[in-house]
Amino acid sequence: MNVHRTRIKICGLTREADVDAAARAGADAVGFVLYDKSPRHVTPERAGELASRLPAFVTPVLLFVNASPEHIQRACETVPNALLQFHGDESPADCLTAGRPFMRAARIPTGSAGQGFDLLKYASDFSAAQAILLDAHVEGFGGGGQSFDWTAFPWSHPLLNASSRLVLSGGLTPANVTDGISRVRPWAVDVSSGVEAAKGIKDPDKMLAFVAAVRAADAQPPRQT
Repeated sequence: MNVHRTRIKICGLTREADVDAAARAGADAVGFVLYDKSPRHVTPERAGELASRLPAFVTPVLLFVNASPEHIQRACETVPNALLQFHGDESPADCLTAGRPFMRAARIPTGSAGQGFDLLKYASDFSAAQAILLDAHVEGFGGGGQSFDWTAFPWSHPLLNASSRLVLSGGLTPANVTDGISRVRPWAVDVSSGVEAAKGIKDPDKMLAFVAAVRAADAQPPRQT
């Protein structure tokens, strides 16, 4: 029986020790936040230093929020093999301007309001994105530790194509990621605050527990709908 292997991104890394621990834990990608209002912010130069520690097949991801083309270019020069993640108000044209593979974050309202978010249109508008990252809409941009309603959308719809295009994020922890995966069956999951000891400081044991929970979810049979 084929078992889908959910990819894992650990985001908001700021320290060498955390980059090393994320790679050892089994992360497929690590994210660096280049947004100066975030407590997890790093400069392009710092992102380059941290990304240089990554072993082969662990992908660096650069997260931007309404950044200027110059800032994006500078960051891409320091981490030339990075995947880009746009997490602000960027249009499809803005995302394409960088000329690099990218993910686009969809900020979904929490609670019942999430059902009013037209995710199908969003996925269509950003059809050039390699993935759509699903995050909860909170004040600021990301890292709020909140989840949206995982039952609000038709995950099997061809426009969403969850198992090959969606990245589930927003409030994930070692305790709830198994349930999130069983409901959505995404291509990947993205965690930040759920594996932290403090903002921007990752907990190695929580990262290991998160990866173990993802693998446990992968081993479960698909949820019946």
